[in-house]
Amino acid sequence: MTSYGDLLAATRQHIREVSTNESAQLIDDSCTILDVREPEEFEQGSLPDATHIPRGHLESQIEQRIPDRDSTILVYCAAGSRSVFAAKTLADLGYTHVVSMEGGFTKWKSEGREWSMPESLTRHQRNRYQRHLLLPEVGEEGQNQLLDAKVLILGAGGLGSPAAMYLAAAGIGTLGVVDMDVVDESNLQRQVIHNTARVGQSKVESAKQTITGLNPDIQIETYDTRLNADNVLDLLAGWEVVVDGADNFPSRYLLNDASVKLGIPVIHGSIFRFEGQVTVFDPLKGPTYRDYVPVPPPPELAPSCAEAGVLGVLPGVIGSLQALETIKLVLQLGDSLIGRLLAFDALDMTFREYKIHRDPKNHVTYDNRDRINITEYDQYCSPSVN
Repeated sequence: MTSYGDLLAATRQHIREVSTNESAQLIDDSCTILDVREPEEFEQGSLPDATHIPRGHLESQIEQRIPDRDSTILVYCAAGSRSVFAAKTLADLGYTHVVSMEGGFTKWKSEGREWSMPESLTRHQRNRYQRHLLLPEVGEEGQNQLLDAKVLILGAGGLGSPAAMYLAAAGIGTLGVVDMDVVDESNLQRQVIHNTARVGQSKVESAKQTITGLNPDIQIETYDTRLNADNVLDLLAGWEVVVDGADNFPSRYLLNDASVKLGIPVIHGSIFRFEGQVTVFDPLKGPTYRDYVPVPPPPELAPSCAEAGVLGVLPGVIGSLQALETIKLVLQLGDSLIGRLLAFDALDMTFREYKIHRDPKNHVTYDNRDRINITEYDQYCSPSVN
C-alpha cells in the first residue's frame, strides 16, 4: 500500500518547487498566483491578487479562470503539500510553467512578506448567491464585483421594472432609480415592479419597496425628478453603468450627450407593440445613440406605447436582456452588444442582429467631450457641440 507520504514524495519528483524568495521574484515578474486552499482559509488572508480555486474544484474551473496554458503559475496552499498535487494536476492538463511554493502561505506570512485580507462574502451572502458562486466565470471574486457596482436605472416603467429586479437579485450593490411619475392602474399590465396597492404612489418609492423586499442588502437611491439639462450631469456622475428605460426621444438624446461627456456606458432598450431592441452604447469603445439615430423621426412615425400599445410581456424580455448586458459589462464577461443591435420580434419569435457603426458626421463624441453642451431637446434633438 502507498502512504500519503510516499504519494507526496513521488509527486514532488514531477513538479518544480520554489522558495519564498524565488516566489517573490516570480510575483515581481507578473506571474499568475493561484491559491488552492479552502474558502475559510482564503478568507483569513492571501497573497495579493491571487486567483482562488479550492483544490477540489481545480480540474473543473482552471480552464475558465486561467485559460493561458503557457503562463507562469505560482501555486500555493497553507504549508506546501496541496500545492504540490495541484501543480502536478495542472501539468497533466497541459500547463507548461507551473511551480509550487515551499512552505505555503504559513511560511510566507511568518517571514513578514506582503499579504492582504480578500473581500469575502458573509454566510448569508454565500447562501443567497450560491448559484453565481458555482459559475467559474463569476465565483466569489465576480460576486464581490457585483456587490461593489453602482448602476443607475432611468425609468421605473416597463423596461426599468425587470431590469431593476434582476439586477437587485444578482446583487448589484447600489441601484439608483430615476422617475418623476406615479403608479397608474394602466401601468400594471407590464410594469411588474409595482402593484395595485401602490396606485397613486411615486414610482421610485414603489420600486424601492419591491427591490428592498427582494434583496434588503443592497443600497437604493431614488430620484423623484424629471431628467433635464440642469440635473442630468449630476444624476449620472459617479455611476458605472446607466440602464436606459426612457420612453421618449428627448430623454434619450439628453442621456446620450451626458453619458458621452462623462464616459459612462448606457445599456439601451426600446419597445414598440410586439418588437424590442437592445444594444450597448459605450462612448469609450463603440458607437453611441447619435450614431444609431442621428436625428429623431417625426412624431407620427414614433408613437408612444400609450398611443400604439405594447404587449405586456415584451418589456420583460427586453428589460431582462438589459440586466444581462449590465452584469456582463460589470464582470467584463463574454461579448457585449457594443456595436451590435439585437432586435426581437415577439410575433415571429425571432432575434436578428444588426451592426452599428460610428458616424463620422457625429461630433458628440468622447474625444470632443469638453465641447459638448448639455441642452434640452424637446423640440429638435439637434447636436450641441461648440
